[in-house]
Amino acid sequence: MIDRAPEIVITGIGAASPIGVGFEAVRESLAAGNSGVRRLGAFDTPEFPVRIGAEVVDFEPKKHVSARKSLKVMSRSIQLAFASAQAAIDQAGLKDSGVEPDRIGVEFGADMMQVEPQELVDAFRTCVTEGKFDYAQWDERAMGEMFPLWMLKYLPNMPACHVAIAYDARGPNNTIVLAEASSLLAIAEGMRVIQRGAADAMIVGGTGSRIHPMTWAFRDNIQLHSPRTEQPELVSRPFDAGRDGMVYGEGAAAFVLETRQNAEARGARVLARILGFASRFEACTPAKTFPGEAIRASIRQAMAEAHLEPSEIGHVNAHGLSTRLHDQGEAHAIRDTLGDVPVTAMKSYFGNLGAGGGAVELLGTLSAFETGSVPRTLNYEQEDPQCPINVVREPLATKHKTAVVLNQTLMGQSLAMVLAGE
Repeated sequence: MIDRAPEIVITGIGAASPIGVGFEAVRESLAAGNSGVRRLGAFDTPEFPVRIGAEVVDFEPKKHVSARKSLKVMSRSIQLAFASAQAAIDQAGLKDSGVEPDRIGVEFGADMMQVEPQELVDAFRTCVTEGKFDYAQWDERAMGEMFPLWMLKYLPNMPACHVAIAYDARGPNNTIVLAEASSLLAIAEGMRVIQRGAADAMIVGGTGSRIHPMTWAFRDNIQLHSPRTEQPELVSRPFDAGRDGMVYGEGAAAFVLETRQNAEARGARVLARILGFASRFEACTPAKTFPGEAIRASIRQAMAEAHLEPSEIGHVNAHGLSTRLHDQGEAHAIRDTLGDVPVTAMKSYFGNLGAGGGAVELLGTLSAFETGSVPRTLNYEQEDPQCPINVVREPLATKHKTAVVLNQTLMGQSLAMVLAGE
């Protein structure tokens, strides 16, 4: 805990998600209960193990990315991140705010970004001898068939770099690569940067995608994906007794953070406040063990920093992966630390977005603060005795503009952030 730390507020929000591009579009989808999960358009072939997912379907790079010349060195995940940051900066009025460039930093969460297979086809073919790939030929032949700046499209630190370059943000710049914990941790780290006096404003967020054939080939947790392919919008069902696995998606969100003093001095509207944060770890084995002790510890520490009691929390924005094991562990941790607090799960709308998940899921809480209504958890139809929590089934009017937001990784990293509305 940091004593006498300045209050950190959110003054800008941007999003490129499966349920809308822009915070207003996301808020409207949440209010209407619209799912972003559908049959995959780009990779819907029998050969792939994943047939459904949550794509950002209405995203046009040239419309949403002002840095047009940089598009050729931006992968899709980077484009989504930049568009989100651009919207957040515009809403906050940060570009012409008078804040010195050296006092503006950038912190983003990102996944390892996977290459588009077609970009390597020609290079691969030059190294095939008698029907077999010859590794010895790669250095000599392949590189001449590849775009010289190819690697820049897929480095996880590039979202933060592109944003900083475009907006002349010369302050602290960092990238967090920690799977599903990446973006919420990046937001928290951005808060700490300001609190320790290294910046006056931070552009923070995350971007990620789990709907890519290279990701499916690389990751070994594909068995945690739901086997269902029919009625895609009904598949992701966190905490429901009938859940049978997660759904993959893509998306990004970004925020502008600053001290309340700085925001008020320049006339910026305060959208929300960050009151506390904690990160804890316990050893877990994907699909086998998930005790939830790190979740309990992170919630308790974040609540202590926020100086709040469980009775003062309006809702929990849960990780809600929609797997048997992980939902059960998280539910018991929430019950043990926060009691009967209402719980909503944003992954019911768009599934697991990887590194972008925490940032995009945070939009659900910010929407609740703005509208006074906690978004429902989609597809929650039958209570599971092994998940003893108060799941929000329908939009819930609330007077408590406070929330705990949770994220975890399959390997045991746990994060908890406490926020409040104005």
